[in-house]
Amino acid sequence: DPSTVIATHLSFVIQSHANEILGHEEVQQLLNGLAKSAPKLVEDLVPRVLPLSAVVRVLQSLLAERIPIRNIRTIIETLAEHAPRSQDPAVLLAQVRVALGRQIVQDIAGIAAELPVITFEPELERLLSGSLAASSASPGLEPGLAERLQQRVAEASRRQEAAGEAPVLLVPPPLRAQMARFLRAALPSLYVLAWNEIPDNRKVRVVTAVGR
Repeated sequence: DPSTVIATHLSFVIQSHANEILGHEEVQQLLNGLAKSAPKLVEDLVPRVLPLSAVVRVLQSLLAERIPIRNIRTIIETLAEHAPRSQDPAVLLAQVRVALGRQIVQDIAGIAAELPVITFEPELERLLSGSLAASSASPGLEPGLAERLQQRVAEASRRQEAAGEAPVLLVPPPLRAQMARFLRAALPSLYVLAWNEIPDNRKVRVVTAVGR
């Protein structure tokens, strides 16, 4: 019925732009709610060790990659553990994603014991790893290779979706953030995960290895 269609569409739009909606005030409300059950945890982190702006950036980054922030206690506990060593939101985000690995994989694959994934062939992986410092926009690759890489990952993603499986690209941890940024606009349905985000009780099945 029309009301269900409208509600579903509105929910999709909100989820798609949740990272833009979430701001300092909303994050402060989340922290205030957590402080009722874990006051010391919140008090010791914000703003004593980590500014609120850094917490906001981590949560926005999670939402931008469709990771729910419902497990706010685990997120804040992870930030509290690692913030004394680094206040870089990118570094903290990587640690939070590892802590949320079980939730992330379950949201993608449900309770299935096996996670089908797309990977890179070793030669391409070495090339990408070697170009990390060159560019944050298109992994430092020459345009032709960057275009081919995007096309081949897109083709592999379509095959996964046609098989009724969520498309997941599994990469080494140092490549994860960069590849997620590079592929997000063209492939919004693709999940980019790092090896260390996969929980020990999940088996990985490689369905496609993308090469140069």
